[in-house]
Amino acid sequence: MRRIASALCLAAVVIVSTLPCAQADAPGGAAETKAQVLEQSAANDAPPPPRETLSSTEVQAVDPAGRESVDDAITCLARTVYWEAKGGSETNMEAVANVVMNRLGHEGFADTVCGVVKQGVEQKNCQFSWWCDGRSDQVQEEDRYTLAKAIAGKALNQQLADHTGGALYFHDRKVAPGWGKTYIRTGATDKFVFYKPRRATQ
Repeated sequence: MRRIASALCLAAVVIVSTLPCAQADAPGGAAETKAQVLEQSAANDAPPPPRETLSSTEVQAVDPAGRESVDDAITCLARTVYWEAKGGSETNMEAVANVVMNRLGHEGFADTVCGVVKQGVEQKNCQFSWWCDGRSDQVQEEDRYTLAKAIAGKALNQQLADHTGGALYFHDRKVAPGWGKTYIRTGATDKFVFYKPRRATQ
């Protein structure tokens, strides 16, 4: 009888000690899996599967402190929104997410969010400068990153209005790159100007 009681106590200790870890991993892991399905739906220009849409809780469970490796759709998109527009309005942040999602699966771009964000690193010609500027990619303002993640979740769920007019490119209003003349301007916010190739309008 004592052996059975001891075994039950030991089993209870093992279950209780592993439960917090399993529960902590589950929401983030489930969200990352859902995000893969959602990015593929967006890349194929298909509506998001209703059962795969991300809840705000699931999105916030992924990389909560902004210190994890940048290798899943939610983190790649949230960090891009954060670093490209963290000092701007929510509209500016959403517009950055719009550009990433507009590129997804488009000719000349990758069919994953991380692929889009990291494109050009091999040629040292990053599409998003934060990714290869040599600085730390860890988050500095928790509240702005929380907002960036919420925006990333909505973008992956295809719940964001497109503030860019279908843009694939953008730049800060403070600069005037030469490439801007070769594209069609599709819109602007108080911080950014947006463009798409001329052939994309045909």
